[in-house]
Amino acid sequence: MIRKIIKIDEEKCNGCGACAVACHEGAIAMVDGKAKLTREDYCDGLGDCLPTCPTNAITFEEREAPAYDEDAVRQAKIKKSGVKLPSVASQLSQWPCQIKLVPVNAPYFEDANLLIAADCTAFAYGNFHNEFIRNHITLIGCPKLDEGDYAEKLTQIIANNNIKSVKIARMEVPCCGGIEYAVKRALQASGKFIPWQVMTISTDGKILE
Repeated sequence: MIRKIIKIDEEKCNGCGACAVACHEGAIAMVDGKAKLTREDYCDGLGDCLPTCPTNAITFEEREAPAYDEDAVRQAKIKKSGVKLPSVASQLSQWPCQIKLVPVNAPYFEDANLLIAADCTAFAYGNFHNEFIRNHITLIGCPKLDEGDYAEKLTQIIANNNIKSVKIARMEVPCCGGIEYAVKRALQASGKFIPWQVMTISTDGKILE
């Protein structure tokens, strides 16, 4: 993406290190006696380091750079401070969760908000439990690795239970289209009119519009 980010003129840098101290995100480090922007994804583009430089070696520029990763910066600060993160509670409310293994008439399907997710989504999106699994009955699968078609079993689950809504979580990669297609076929074959939506997650862990 094109965004504002700092630029350090190595010839003007006198190696005082003031900018590295001023950078709250830890994007700047001293390398061989010179200031270096070592983590572009840690630079927020606000320029707290600029006024501290006695030689005016730091300026702004707009160029292609990774997006500012606020979560990574926060994790780095916590790791540096030695503070341990609290464990995050799982939001999974039933077992099993694999599409191939769940019973068609399991009691937890009654009045359920159903989440049907590709396996990789939970690994790609950091807050998947709280934003997706929470308050949902979760079914997962991988159309590329699993044999057979999910549509028939999903049709039975939707047709034989009072499902309130269906959310599909898939990756942006083409093979994940299989799970979306299977759910759509199942909804159509069930003969029911149920609210449904598709959420697509990018390979770098963002929800795509």
